[in-house]
Amino acid sequence: MNTIAISKPDKSSVERPGQIQSVMRAISVLNALAASNEGLTLTEISHTVTLPLSTVHRLLTTLQQTRYVRFDTDRSAWQIGVTCFSVGNAFLRSRDLVTITRPYLRRLMEESGETANLAVRDNLEMVYLAQAECREMMRALAKPGARVPIAGSAAGKTLLARMSEDDVGRVLGAPGLNTRTRKTIDALPRMLKELKQVRGRLYAIDDEEHAVGLRCVAAAVFDHLGEPLGAISVSGPTARITDDRIAPLGAMVRDVAREATTALGGAWPD
Repeated sequence: MNTIAISKPDKSSVERPGQIQSVMRAISVLNALAASNEGLTLTEISHTVTLPLSTVHRLLTTLQQTRYVRFDTDRSAWQIGVTCFSVGNAFLRSRDLVTITRPYLRRLMEESGETANLAVRDNLEMVYLAQAECREMMRALAKPGARVPIAGSAAGKTLLARMSEDDVGRVLGAPGLNTRTRKTIDALPRMLKELKQVRGRLYAIDDEEHAVGLRCVAAAVFDHLGEPLGAISVSGPTARITDDRIAPLGAMVRDVAREATTALGGAWPD
């Protein structure tokens, strides 16, 4: 049997408690500056992070050397530096919506017992990027690449809910946006009323509006600016997604979407 040799770390490479404490203190200083639009004076930072002036000054001068912070001489205030932007931008570049949300889709499928989906907007349609299929014999399937109308789907409504009234009107009035079933909402006043409810509860419902016999419940996933990146949803036949299940499923989808938003570094709406 093969054995694996485990080497002990060199004592010189082990972080001392003081070193870890310094890192945490530096992070607290950066967090304080990031929360301020105008920057903070040395005294204000000291009060915010509850550290002595001398300690804060030492941290700031160290961070300034690597441009994590900068000193605005006009305002006599410390501000976030360009290196912080570079680090944050690197996260945005490396962020993969499908990869990060996939575990949440799997968990949502397990908890709800229904198929979970991830969709993003493409003009007047929502395109499915990923799916976690439920184990039921009768289930809703929308393979990656499948499309549904933005105005006739729960996923689409979560995005419409963040648009202006004029933009919603243009979507509904666009050529080719066909009514799919007798329940499809194609009148602007009725859609605006629906979207107000979506904003209030932070999830949307497709009640056989795309396909007869199919229901879907969705919630948006947001980026760092609070704009929707896409939507997470559960879908299934009306025989299982009955009226009394819609609210519990809505809360479930909303909670998962909130967690996915956090994992993506996004801002959840108040």
